[in-house]
Amino acid sequence: MKLNYTHLRSFWAVAHEGNLTRAAERMGVSQSALSTQIQSLEARLGQALFDRRGRALHLTEAGRIALGHADVVFDAGEELVATLAGTGGPREVLRVGALATLSRNFQMRFLAPVMGREGVEVILRSGSLAELLAGLEAHRLDVVLLNTVPPRDAATPWVVHPIDRQSVSLVGAPGRVGTGRDLETLLSEEPLVLPVIETSLRAGFDRLADQLGVTPTIVAEADDMAMLRLLAREDLGLALVPPIVVRDELESGVLVEAAALEGVEEAFVAITLARRFPSPLLPELLDRAGAGAEEGV
Repeated sequence: MKLNYTHLRSFWAVAHEGNLTRAAERMGVSQSALSTQIQSLEARLGQALFDRRGRALHLTEAGRIALGHADVVFDAGEELVATLAGTGGPREVLRVGALATLSRNFQMRFLAPVMGREGVEVILRSGSLAELLAGLEAHRLDVVLLNTVPPRDAATPWVVHPIDRQSVSLVGAPGRVGTGRDLETLLSEEPLVLPVIETSLRAGFDRLADQLGVTPTIVAEADDMAMLRLLAREDLGLALVPPIVVRDELESGVLVEAAALEGVEEAFVAITLARRFPSPLLPELLDRAGAGAEEGV
């Protein structure tokens, strides 16, 4: 039996509305008809698409996968209509997920080759590691940008692309940094603003401090690079960040680099899935980023 696309659209509408009543009103059908169509689709696919908890509907794992495919189907349909109607040319859409804590400057540098290009739309979403990987597996995202390699095993379908490595420095307000102090003295005398202990960046710093025999004074910890940047601007202490995070402040002189931390780096990776029809924009971005990482850019 072939897939009934009317049933698929009913599922798609309910999944996006998150509510059977609102979806039925939007589509101009009864709730019972909409529910029957979704049940027929579930029977055809052999999977439950929603977990029904009282009146609330939550997508199952199969539902998330089905929604990703439905998004592709109906986006393509809208693009076809627009193209043949002469209201718009063919578009290439790239759906990018990034950790909510990831440097915005890094994200923009990675996407710069395609941002603003005619016929290209970039959709940016942020979230937790679990949310992003779920979106990737459900085909709602084409690529996920992280600063850590997610745990995986032989059964995990992700493909990991190293795309950049950034040196890390202590940065702070000019008056706090001063001149003439070496790294060990700075770590001993100045309060520090650090990434939280769960991050690989913090692990590298803690290892370096242990090697130097220094017990630093930590006044704040954050898991968000934007917050570390703000705390440094507020002169709460010296912040441990990749310089790209505070590039604008360094260029304007609001912050200065106190010391580079040799051997402490932040690695950036892109996570994709092996697909029959990947976004044609991805190879260009990954190749450029990979070449830059090899050159140490």
